[in-house]
Amino acid sequence: MASISIPLAYKSHSLRRSQIYRPSQLHSPIQIKCSASKDCEESSTQFKQLRNVACGFLAVWALSSVSPVIAAGQRLPPLSTDPNRCERAFVGNTIGQANGVYDKPLDLRFCDYTNEKTNLKGKSLAAALMSDAKFDGADMTEVIMSKAYAVGASFKGTDFSNAVLDRVNFEKANLQGASFKNTVLSGSTFNDAQLDGADFEDTIIGYIDLQKICTNKTINEEGRVNLGCR
Repeated sequence: MASISIPLAYKSHSLRRSQIYRPSQLHSPIQIKCSASKDCEESSTQFKQLRNVACGFLAVWALSSVSPVIAAGQRLPPLSTDPNRCERAFVGNTIGQANGVYDKPLDLRFCDYTNEKTNLKGKSLAAALMSDAKFDGADMTEVIMSKAYAVGASFKGTDFSNAVLDRVNFEKANLQGASFKNTVLSGSTFNDAQLDGADFEDTIIGYIDLQKICTNKTINEEGRVNLGCR
């Protein structure tokens, strides 16, 4: 038996600033319980419509807790010997997009996709190993990079508009001039990353994640305004 609390309403604001989820915007939670024998058992019939949402959330949590994300300080696997490993980015992963679950490791380390304008758009690069790769000037709109490992990679001028970049490790990455318009950045880390000139208009980011990214001193004044840094 597992239980979670789901807010009655979840409200966000996104005028000219990023869409920030603040704790003060959450209303009183509702307790909903899920079990193997029943889909869900509601504490009130008024909230029956939240049943599937609650159980789905628990299922996602269970998958993400065992997905193959690379933790900080964890040793990376040996570089793939597949001669076509860089071209595999043009196909991407086909399963487990949101949780970084894959049928075969996507090893893009040291690959060069500079000014690639066609073959990366909308691809799923979940849990991809991208450290020291080059994506400068690439069109990566609508890509899914859940739990990707992009330490030390270069994304200068890369277009990430409408992309899902949740739980990505961008430590020491070069993201100067990158566009994060309407991009999901929940849970991603930017320690020692270069973010000068990055566009954060309408970026979707959690309140705690916002506090962390705002400590990056390379973000210019316009970027800080769009993010809502104080």
